[in-house]
Amino acid sequence: MSTYKNLIGKDINFLSTDPDNEQAEGQIWYNSTSGTFKNAIVSNAFASTGSLLDSYYGAAGAGSVTVGMVFGGISPSNTAKATTEEYNGNGFSVGGTLNTGRAIIAGCGTVPAGLAFGGRTGPTTFVNNSEEYNGSAWTAGNTLNTARADMGGTGTQTAGLAVAGFSNPPNTKYAEVEEYNGTSWSEVNNYPISTYAVEGAGTQTEALMAGNFGPPYSSPPYAPNVVTEYDGTNWTVVNGMGTARYNGGMFGAQTSAVYAGGVLGTVSPTSAAEKYDGTSWTAVGSLSANTNSLAAFGDSASAGGVMAGGVGVTNRAEEYTESVNVVTGAAWASGPTLNTGGRNGSAGGGTSTAALVAGGGLPAPAVINNAEQYNGSSWSNIPTLGTARGYMAGATNAPYTAALVFGGSTGPGIPNVTAKTEEYSGSSWAEQTDLSTARNYLAGFGTQTAGVAAGGQGPVPSPPSRLTAVEDYNGSSWTSGTAFPTGAFAWGGCGTETAGLVVGDVPGKAGTSDGSSWTTISYLNAAGNYNKVVGTSTAAVQAGRNPTSVNQVEEWDGTSWFSTAQLATARFNGTNAGTSTSSLVAGPTTATEEFTSQTSAINVKTITTS
Repeated sequence: MSTYKNLIGKDINFLSTDPDNEQAEGQIWYNSTSGTFKNAIVSNAFASTGSLLDSYYGAAGAGSVTVGMVFGGISPSNTAKATTEEYNGNGFSVGGTLNTGRAIIAGCGTVPAGLAFGGRTGPTTFVNNSEEYNGSAWTAGNTLNTARADMGGTGTQTAGLAVAGFSNPPNTKYAEVEEYNGTSWSEVNNYPISTYAVEGAGTQTEALMAGNFGPPYSSPPYAPNVVTEYDGTNWTVVNGMGTARYNGGMFGAQTSAVYAGGVLGTVSPTSAAEKYDGTSWTAVGSLSANTNSLAAFGDSASAGGVMAGGVGVTNRAEEYTESVNVVTGAAWASGPTLNTGGRNGSAGGGTSTAALVAGGGLPAPAVINNAEQYNGSSWSNIPTLGTARGYMAGATNAPYTAALVFGGSTGPGIPNVTAKTEEYSGSSWAEQTDLSTARNYLAGFGTQTAGVAAGGQGPVPSPPSRLTAVEDYNGSSWTSGTAFPTGAFAWGGCGTETAGLVVGDVPGKAGTSDGSSWTTISYLNAAGNYNKVVGTSTAAVQAGRNPTSVNQVEEWDGTSWFSTAQLATARFNGTNAGTSTSSLVAGPTTATEEFTSQTSAINVKTITTS
């Protein structure tokens, strides 16, 4: 009789704790603590990832699960888009702009070697334009032979494939197939049926096409469930999906692809997903919501892929994985409410389980001196500030029992800008030496004994000035530091005195400091102000801004900004605390939210006899 080791190549181990790495796949062990046999199995599922920077549908995707992009599409106002968003494995950032904005576009390739083709610029204007992407800019190339939209697209920048599609008026479904050789398009053998809403995967010589809107039915079913493989010359009809549908999203290879979402033959949208193994389709984990007209990219089912955007018009993005690790996407969750709202421009900081907020501006002209601390489960009032104010800053990258707040406004108008500084000891606030320059809407970072005040709005001249001045605090007094190159206000700041990060109110106003000099860094993908940030100079999260995309959240990895999970409630001008992996936002209302970054854990199952 064969043993488990002979069959699998691994012993049944005797362990006190479950293993925590991918080497556990296929292994059976006995957990002596729980008294059970266990194993680790591969799961397949979609999990949320960093959202698109905008909401749209009808875009195309290209690239891999770690380096991909989405381009073109239709905005909520039904306008053809020219934007590109690049994906780094965690979230999206702004890429190059298409020369021709278009909807229901097709594409293929990689980043930095993408190909965009076809689409429509208006409800009845269909184009044959194609463009090539080099990682930063799109360049117009030779055109398709037939102008159309909603094609299946796959392949590479030098070996692309465009399949089927439609145009209107008159309402025409196409069977035309064209190949791109890096220079020009040429017609090859037609698709088996005239159709559109086709999704493609694979290469020019090993392609898979699935999900299409079939011959002109006047009633359901509208999806004929024709799935085909292409060998570079001929089309072969293969097994259809378990559920017929069209206008979904698909990524992968001819022998390893995932199709998700779409519209069922009864015109109902779906969240269901299926995997193709080169012979047959099997159900896998679904999208989080019924969605169609998605952009998709990824090399294979086993390597993973991304589905983004879609109808209803959304910026949601989800990543598919097949792994012994179960991935839980980054997310914000509602936290306990503050005792006092109206905290516009409050200050504070700390960690996600030991935070502090102080002061704030109630509806003008009132300001408050109330302060609260958070212990990980609830907020409680603590002694009040000596000076009521809002629109100030703090330096509390330390336990909330050692907080520092400074600057702000004690009332409406420039005459009420203050330089006051206070320290919190854990039991009371004490006034310290004033800032050299009174200011509000400033950035603060560091600690109670090594704090930094940067930028802000000064009292003179009229209109108020955007300051470049930086001041350093040593635990007892302020001294002049190295000025930031350009002035701004409504700053956010985080980090330490010798490794700080600030983000201002307009593009160009962002930088890092080593304590003696500033380095200008790339700006956020969406401009705004009141850009509160937490974390370090190389790993930060910016959450909440005004006036655009106020629920959008971005992460900084030391090189670039990219999107992550959005706030549930749009807000700005509150207080943020924590790190890039575990943080919270509080105010300006009483609402709070807590952030947890993406995590993964081994998919451990207990073996039973049932």
